[in-house]
Amino acid sequence: MYEGPIPMTAPSPSEPGSTPPAPPVSLAALLARPDLGLRLLAGPQDVPLHWVHTSEMADPHPYLLGGELLMTAGVQLTDPAHYVDRVVEAGAAALAFGVTPVYDTVPAELVEACERHGLPLVEVPPRTPFTAVARALWRLMAEARLHELRRVTEAQQSLAAAAARPAPVPAVLGALASRLGGRAVLFGADGTESAAAGREVPAEAARALRDLAGVLGPRPGGPASASGDGGGLRLAAYALGGGDGLTLGVATERRGPGDHTIAGVAVVLLSLLTAPHRGADVTVRDGALVRLLLGADPAEVAGTLAPGPWTVVHGRGGDGTPFATASLAAALGTPLADETEGTVRLLLPSSSPVTAQQGWTLGASAPVTAPELAAGEAQAARALRRAEASRTALVRHRASGFAALVDRDEAAAYARDALAPLTEPLAETLRVWLSLHGSWDRTAVALEIHRNTVRQRITRCAALLDRDLDDPDVRMELWFALRAQ
Repeated sequence: MYEGPIPMTAPSPSEPGSTPPAPPVSLAALLARPDLGLRLLAGPQDVPLHWVHTSEMADPHPYLLGGELLMTAGVQLTDPAHYVDRVVEAGAAALAFGVTPVYDTVPAELVEACERHGLPLVEVPPRTPFTAVARALWRLMAEARLHELRRVTEAQQSLAAAAARPAPVPAVLGALASRLGGRAVLFGADGTESAAAGREVPAEAARALRDLAGVLGPRPGGPASASGDGGGLRLAAYALGGGDGLTLGVATERRGPGDHTIAGVAVVLLSLLTAPHRGADVTVRDGALVRLLLGADPAEVAGTLAPGPWTVVHGRGGDGTPFATASLAAALGTPLADETEGTVRLLLPSSSPVTAQQGWTLGASAPVTAPELAAGEAQAARALRRAEASRTALVRHRASGFAALVDRDEAAAYARDALAPLTEPLAETLRVWLSLHGSWDRTAVALEIHRNTVRQRITRCAALLDRDLDDPDVRMELWFALRAQ
């Protein structure tokens, strides 16, 4: 059963006590696995497990992070009481003891010490390798993480849909309260409730939530969020970005790993919806953006937006907080922003300057009209890839020079004919490769593929087009064709 003191520790977080890489799994879920045959000898079974670690050290305390299931066969167990003292002091969640080859049964002194401290003690039968227990825990954690990701995604969609309703602020609060299973309150700068949704909470919890929101306030440079407990509930407060001192308060029975992300989405939406001096045109434009985010055809909402021209901006970076997107949008002077899979997309009038922002990598499109937003989206995406590959803070799409002298429709027709043999992945690889002056490594970084894949695709392009890609005239002609698509 025991196969040696091989560490089974999960990747450690950046600092003790930080959020684990996946939602914890209850010890009860492991005990419920009949294939493992685990048996609880002491302590509760509802403790959360964040990772697993195997150690045969006489004192494993220096090597424990806290929250783990510590597994041992007792190779150097001489003083069970002292051993448990050190394990509890290190913050381990539970202890698993494997019987054989050292012990035939779990020592009674070990059971008594665990009972005294309330530390869960699990007996691992001889037929169950420690690796099987570790693998079962990782699988349960992966399932929990997938469930949490789905929950967050569904919540984001629900909040976006609520923001498009006729009364968006109450709708967003209602969606947030429903998704978190608690109460959501919008506090004014003076601490009064401006709006609320969800089930009622005890008076003690309501007062504690109001006090917590008051900790934030409108002070420049003050904290953006705060958390605590009150009235038996978990409390959190978030400052909105509108500048009026509004604060979002949330009270729930428990706090899941994705709750902070869900609340962050609500904060961004509420910041936009409650921003001062929102004219009717801004409200209409925001509604159009939400419909775009929900999958509407750009042509369907083009009439709702001003005719333009507009600039589409893509960005990656920020400080990792839920307010990073809102901060970038405010810096560029637009309420029209969205974040999808780590990329922030913004829409702003072309008269508004796009400037480099600290901590961000940006790509900006050429000015486009409302019906051309899809083209602007593609331009901004390509500009962002070039910015990342060249490690430049801001790259703009350029549509000038000789290319501007050619009729757009004629150029597009020529491009379709010239590039017809290429699939979209091949055409995109060729476009990026040419934009980066034929650099294999930088193209691989920009497309997030291996450099050998880049070589294979470019070789395939040369064969399908029957052109010499080392010829500068050929490269120039293909570059113009790719830009005219």
